Amino acid sequence: MAKQKNRFVCQECGYETARWQGNCPGCGNWNTLVEEKPRSEVKASVIRPTLGHQTRPKPLREFELTDEIRLRTGVLEFDRVMGGGIMQSSLTLIAGDPGIGKSTLMTEIGKYLENTRILYVTGEESGRQVKLRAERLGVRGDNFLLFPETNIEEIIAAVQDTEPEVMVVDSIQTVFRPDLTSAPGSVSQVRESAAALMHLTKSLPMATFIVGHVTKTGEIAGPRLLEHMVDTVLYFEGDRHHSYRILRTVKNRFGSTNEIGLFEMRETGLRQVENPSEIFLSERRYGQSGSVVVCSVEGSRPLLVEIQALVSDSNYGVPQRTTTGFDNRRLQMLLAVLEKREGWQLGKQDVFLNVAGGVRLEEPAVDLGVVVAVASSFRDVPADSGTVLIGEVGLGGELRTVSHVERRLNEAAKLGFERAVLPKTNLKGIARPEGLEVIGVERLSEVLDLVI
Repeated sequence: MAKQKNRFVCQECGYETARWQGNCPGCGNWNTLVEEKPRSEVKASVIRPTLGHQTRPKPLREFELTDEIRLRTGVLEFDRVMGGGIMQSSLTLIAGDPGIGKSTLMTEIGKYLENTRILYVTGEESGRQVKLRAERLGVRGDNFLLFPETNIEEIIAAVQDTEPEVMVVDSIQTVFRPDLTSAPGSVSQVRESAAALMHLTKSLPMATFIVGHVTKTGEIAGPRLLEHMVDTVLYFEGDRHHSYRILRTVKNRFGSTNEIGLFEMRETGLRQVENPSEIFLSERRYGQSGSVVVCSVEGSRPLLVEIQALVSDSNYGVPQRTTTGFDNRRLQMLLAVLEKREGWQLGKQDVFLNVAGGVRLEEPAVDLGVVVAVASSFRDVPADSGTVLIGEVGLGGELRTVSHVERRLNEAAKLGFERAVLPKTNLKGIARPEGLEVIGVERLSEVLDLVI
């Protein structure tokens, strides 16, 4: 028999080729092809349960719907992100930077669900390490089963033996199939191990959480197919220098996407933050230039966050544009609007922008706050501290319509703000909260005259 040759597999899209190339023919990315050895001739038997006992195609009307069975942890922040609770027979992928708290969150599930049998499969830590963390977090009881193993066959056998209701695999990059000759963490190992876990989860009344590593660019390590396989993808975000952590949903087949949950990291574990707006504004200083408050909607939750800007003369040939918690390219676009439409000369100024509290804002409804913060710092004139700014800024200097206006206004009124500035097109048919003055504007120049 002819000897099989090695192949090259793309880490991004899974494209396979017989020879190495600089860029992947499938997705076009550079330096993503990794060499993998062929499978061994002697294959181990890997249990792959079927997704059901159906042997023939059926019409849609013959499929029976059952009531959704969700495990509610009692932690509102976590349940909201999961779409109302942990769905039975669901496969969830949670990823985040090293040391951000992924293993802490997964271990704390044992405290949230004390009466639920949980199998914690650890491939990165010893049993002693996990026990020390569990005791620190207050996880006790015989329902929390610990299994230090990386062989997928042994993991499947343990599931069939213990019949858990929830399983945690920490992490998928350490799990391997013995019939594959490639190393754990390679594209083929991650893909095939995740496929085996998916078939196992769908065939049993068990929810599975998979912990995944991220690359230096912040994306989930391994093939992109991994994100397509699972039902829910969660990102655990946060700044190591801040105690707050954000659990963000980017995919959820059983609930809404772009939902977030906010936690505070403490010595005893993660504590949910029930009123994040009040926390983010607790250290705000009044009467200081370059500081404004915006309202961003993350999923179904409105958040009031402080944006800080600092504009100073540049000491370099090329002015600096530095952001924390905001897209740098969008800042440059907004600065170009200020220069072209309003005549503000910022070409020789360094601009630094910071979103207080370690939060990352992505929606365009915070554009107005960014522009006003930069203008306030440039003029060194404090903006109105009792005003919340809401609005997307167009390239022509106009304010464009945003969504969820009533939620934003209610959150501003609840925290005692006196005035809200938003696009004039959003005024039609909205209910204005009592005690909050709502002002609609059309142009950016009107806001600058009004607030500064």
